[in-house]
Amino acid sequence: MNRVEVIGDATLYLGDCRDVLPTLGRVDAVVTDPPYGIGESGRKNATRGVNTVRWARASVRDYGDFDWDNEPCHPETIAAIRSCSRHQIIFGGNFFILPPSSCWLVWDKMNSGDFADCELAWTNLQKAVRRIQWRWNGFIRRGDDEREHPTQKPVGVMAWAIEQLPHNCVTILDPFSGSGSTGVACIKMGRRFIGIERELKYFGAAVRRIEQAQRQRDLFIHAASVPTDPAEQRCLEFFREPADAT
Repeated sequence: MNRVEVIGDATLYLGDCRDVLPTLGRVDAVVTDPPYGIGESGRKNATRGVNTVRWARASVRDYGDFDWDNEPCHPETIAAIRSCSRHQIIFGGNFFILPPSSCWLVWDKMNSGDFADCELAWTNLQKAVRRIQWRWNGFIRRGDDEREHPTQKPVGVMAWAIEQLPHNCVTILDPFSGSGSTGVACIKMGRRFIGIERELKYFGAAVRRIEQAQRQRDLFIHAASVPTDPAEQRCLEFFREPADAT
């Protein structure tokens, strides 16, 4: 563990989740997107599907060349993730050996080209299969997320996933937090968040995005708490404690 950032109700760890997880207590739920081992971490993602479109190839984001997705998340790590929480939502669950589930979450990306039409999240929730349609097709995307990670999930999709959890799930852990979409969703929804990310570049992006979400939430709460009725404002001014004359 190299660094810890606390931002409101969010705690972010820069380090390997295999080192950080043993230092944490139990949490209400894990919502995460582990490496699948399909090589989406490197430069392959930056050029895939645009080889015949010159302008797209020139303008697509280069995410750098990392190795974190060369192999799938180890079964022992998946077991550790599951043992530290009561509820789990694991994107890419179809790539791992997990128990049967009655509730898979299906994200229909409304996609085209050679990318998958949908992504699946395994859960241990006792409910029916759920699906969301959220377009995430290259430059044609729903929402205003700036894409900073090759396998980044939209904040809206992560918020939808969190909504599937029982209402008493307050503390959410993402051991592969990437650029922080799960954390941003948690802050906006008033949940506590713990994120772990080993790549400094993505950890920095997560810190920045969660700080921005926290500022926006604080402004919203402050605006909601300021009385709009003039009479109520005058009443508050009247009962305000006077400044210390000394």
